[in-house]
Amino acid sequence: MTVHFPFQNSYAALPANFFARVAPTPVDKPRLIKLNRPLARHLGLDPDQLATPEGVEILAGKALPDGAEPIAMAYAGHQFGHFVPQLGDGRAILLGEVIDQDGVRRDIQLKGSGPTPFSRRGDGRAALGPVLREYIVSEAMAALGIPTTRSLAAVMSGEPVMRETALPGAVLTRVAASHIRIGTFQYFAARKDTEAVKRLADHVIDRHYPSLKAAERPYHALLSAVVGRQAELVARWLLVGFIHGVMNTDNTSISGETIDYGPCAFMDQYDPATVFSSIDEHGRYAYANQPRIALWNLTRLAECLLPLLADDQDKAVTEAQDLLGAFGEQFNDAYKGGLRKKLGLFTERNDDQLLAQALLDTMAAGRADFTLTFRALSAAAGGGDAGDVCALFEEPVAFDEWAVRWRARLAEEPQSAAERARAMAAVNPAFIPRNHRIEAVIQAAVTNDDYGPFEELLSVLAAPYEDQPDFAAYADPPRPEERVCQTFCGT
Repeated sequence: MTVHFPFQNSYAALPANFFARVAPTPVDKPRLIKLNRPLARHLGLDPDQLATPEGVEILAGKALPDGAEPIAMAYAGHQFGHFVPQLGDGRAILLGEVIDQDGVRRDIQLKGSGPTPFSRRGDGRAALGPVLREYIVSEAMAALGIPTTRSLAAVMSGEPVMRETALPGAVLTRVAASHIRIGTFQYFAARKDTEAVKRLADHVIDRHYPSLKAAERPYHALLSAVVGRQAELVARWLLVGFIHGVMNTDNTSISGETIDYGPCAFMDQYDPATVFSSIDEHGRYAYANQPRIALWNLTRLAECLLPLLADDQDKAVTEAQDLLGAFGEQFNDAYKGGLRKKLGLFTERNDDQLLAQALLDTMAAGRADFTLTFRALSAAAGGGDAGDVCALFEEPVAFDEWAVRWRARLAEEPQSAAERARAMAAVNPAFIPRNHRIEAVIQAAVTNDDYGPFEELLSVLAAPYEDQPDFAAYADPPRPEERVCQTFCGT
């Protein structure tokens, strides 16, 4: 049985300076950990074929399927505010592109598949823990309805990788609308290769924003579209308590997907200054800073596009500033609209944002769990006892005072209590990939080769908005001894 990938590659047809042609490094004894069968079918792939020894060898990089054109993409990036003119795929290789059942072109990439010309002294490999983390969180984000890269498969490489100690090696098969980043534009702009910037912009328009080809000023329209998608994306992160952890420009996708789940995390107790990433020493990418950083990153994209916006530099800068200026309103509309839904408000009042902010301030002061508070409010809005919400606050009186205002505001809404509760439950998840649960999964896999906890966690997170009484413990925040205060990059 031959494993067939219906590749239709476009990025590999771009000029040679866009990438390096490099094959994955074969591994010793690959073993399948997890295959995302529904995603495989959506991509037009046969999951039964992928699960065969031949398929697993492809997913591990030990063999190449017909039609693959393996490449490592070139890009640059600002990392924690410092520009690095050449980064690139140092441990990832793009096998090719397929058209999914919705007619959308998707990259299929192996992450942890060996060194490339961009590895910079790295081994190009991935340890098992970060592969499991990315699989769990990316699939959880998809179930939450947030644009994201996806995980098609996780495979044990059969070889150790050296980090602080020897760890089991693994390879993740990642699926994305594309792997083009702001840093991809920066790579060519830093070299003053305007023709390459234009070629890349045209490729992005063709692939991600085809309606813009008919625009009077397509490159202005492109910047505007990317600004809008990033504003919407980051608002949705905040609405579920997600912290990316490493919002460098090389981790900002032009397509508007969440990409690169290194030291990412979800908040437990609400605190807008929350930082988990061990390498974010000064809180640059803290939870509440993410909108500001998104705009900062988009400004770097605008700088790359200036030669395409106008022949006159000053005019180009003015026009770019106008386009970037839309970010704030677009983000606020998405974020404030999302908060209204989380509170069960379906009409708009001038002081709704004050009501929402008052709750967030009360949650921060009362050290209340972000996810559980909004989920419990969903039940309370349906006529349930608000005591479950009060119990989440160190000072319940403060919540009681806020709840009086909330109840009065709900009384102005036309929906019935049952309708409101259902609508709130559809936007306030019961289950998120909590850090302590992910760490327990990783420890079971690394220490005992036990993937039962991994499978169970994935199953729970596949239905985050549903009450799952048999798995209610997965909604619980960590006990003090279970808290995970830092997350780490996998390189």
